[in-house]
Amino acid sequence: MSNYLAIATVTATLRRNLQAAIDVDVPGSTVGTGRPDGTDNGVPDYGVNLFLYQVTPNPGWRNADLPTRDSDGSLDRRPQVALDLHYLLSFHGDESKLEPQRLLGSTARTLQAHPALTREMIQDTLEDPLFNFLAGSDLADSVESVKFTPSFLSLEELSKLWSVFPQTPYVLSVGYQGTVVLIEGQAEPRQVLPVRTRNVYAVPFRQPTIERIMSQAGDEHILARQTLVLVGRQLRGEITRVRVGGTEVEPEEATDARISVPLPSDLRPGVQGAQVVQYARMGAPPTPHTGVESNVAAFVLSPKITASVSNPQGSGEEPRSADIRIGFDPSVGKSQRITLMLNEYSPPADRPARAYSFTVPPRKATDPDETSDVSSFVQVHASSMEPGTYLVRVQVDGARSPLRFNTDLGRYDLPQVTIQ
Repeated sequence: MSNYLAIATVTATLRRNLQAAIDVDVPGSTVGTGRPDGTDNGVPDYGVNLFLYQVTPNPGWRNADLPTRDSDGSLDRRPQVALDLHYLLSFHGDESKLEPQRLLGSTARTLQAHPALTREMIQDTLEDPLFNFLAGSDLADSVESVKFTPSFLSLEELSKLWSVFPQTPYVLSVGYQGTVVLIEGQAEPRQVLPVRTRNVYAVPFRQPTIERIMSQAGDEHILARQTLVLVGRQLRGEITRVRVGGTEVEPEEATDARISVPLPSDLRPGVQGAQVVQYARMGAPPTPHTGVESNVAAFVLSPKITASVSNPQGSGEEPRSADIRIGFDPSVGKSQRITLMLNEYSPPADRPARAYSFTVPPRKATDPDETSDVSSFVQVHASSMEPGTYLVRVQVDGARSPLRFNTDLGRYDLPQVTIQ
């Protein structure tokens, strides 16, 4: 790879090589590197003019340096740019003596016989006092040598190119392309230790799929400290783990069709996700490496609650109000949305059952540590209620607490509170 002086070094080396050729073939002529629209900027009256009119990305090398950084953002290899250089060679001299054509013939022969810039050519150019401003160039150390090939320029393309210089008459000219110039950044990448051994592993493709999630107890609701059962296909791998709510848990039992896994203790009520992760042992010594992952299946973790009443207010025909203390298992987060729902337990037959709903406002934990982000108790102020006994349910982020169904009575009976 080369530094920022590479393009200028290519032009200087090409100029020096052509000068050596035309000194023999057309004595007295010179090689310049100016714009074609004037002689005061290096264009010779008698000789060859090199004009770099376009630079394009090289299609073969343009993506060779991707990626240049690791996943943590550290530099893995120096970034590089690969360029093709497009030159317009114009020939100046006495047309009556066919000097432009003689110069063209000498140039074409030279570039056909020596199309590549060798390391020796570049070193000789850098040692030439005429080009002492290129002393820091390292083009000679590049892995790719620059090669020149003729470019086909149609009459229309030549007309458009020379139209950029409206005050300059057209002179005999041809196009050449130099390929490829590799320019590299100067940042120092991180050097890693060499690889001592290489291992190749061939394993059959497996895609674990979770089709259904249920409680091992067979309950309609999934509650804290229960065992979760995942049913699906190809669930068991060499090393199998289940990611539940962001926590990886080792299963109690695992087969291709069924996995039993205990619920983590830090889950909160609401919608949770479960995913099977299969690891493969690789390396020396063998260590677990991430293999394949299943789809993420959702389940609802329902809260189990207790309820008690305190600070009752109201008497006679007045509506009642009270503080209802709700205990949660598992604990709830302060930011979770909680709604308390009360349904009359045993209404008379001559009217519908009464029902009330109360949304819990932003709250503080009632545990001793009030700085905790979770709470095992929440106190709700219920007002404008008729006295009576009510079944208690709570909805936390869409997950509702279960009611106990009494088979002897044929109805739900717990949990309940009494408002007197």
